[in-house]
Amino acid sequence: MAWGDLCYFKDNIVSILISCLIGPVLYLVAFGYGLGNSMQGGADNYIQFIIPGIISMATLSTTFSFVSSKVMIQKIFYSSFDELLLCPIKTSSVVLGKSLVGVLRGLLSCTVIMAIGSILSPGIQITPFLFVLVLVSSLTFSLLGILAALIAKRHNTLNVFSSLVIVPMTFLCGTIFKISDVPAALGYIIRALPLTQPTEAIRAEMLNEALPWLSILIMCAYCVIFYALDYYIIKTGKY
Repeated sequence: MAWGDLCYFKDNIVSILISCLIGPVLYLVAFGYGLGNSMQGGADNYIQFIIPGIISMATLSTTFSFVSSKVMIQKIFYSSFDELLLCPIKTSSVVLGKSLVGVLRGLLSCTVIMAIGSILSPGIQITPFLFVLVLVSSLTFSLLGILAALIAKRHNTLNVFSSLVIVPMTFLCGTIFKISDVPAALGYIIRALPLTQPTEAIRAEMLNEALPWLSILIMCAYCVIFYALDYYIIKTGKY
């Protein structure tokens, strides 16, 4: 199920890597040095704070758009998604196979950002568990991309979903500022969003702070929920 996407990934790995890194690197430079110089503690402290947020952001931006677009194109324009389901393949294989390339994109881009971040801010730590968090987060948002593509009936609907859900999450979920700085009511809403959980977990792991196990459990719960919804929609043909 994933073979075609993996072949595309292999043949276009340079262009994929460039497209995955342009946004996060620009955020790092613009916010880290531009905004960081005007903040208390200076740019160095803010860069150390923002690098985990950008890594979390990358697990969303590099997976959702690619996976959702691929599934949408196969479903609407080529009708090849229906042909896939005619094959003797389990529904679980369809869901996980379509999400695999998104997970690889997330791991690749985040690994490069980690390498850049460790140079800019030697105080951060790179651990094996950090890659586990990145993998689970990338899988979660790949599954969300599949879900959005299955629900959307037109490409414009998918764009609206991205504008109303994905873009706000990119900036609001503690990636570039502390959630404690926003009003309490808004803070509760932000903490319920899917991107907030990996942001807090990745930041705690990279800055050697106590792990927020509740956030990790919620992140895993989102992953399971998105998988279950994808499975149900494909299994029942309600796409």
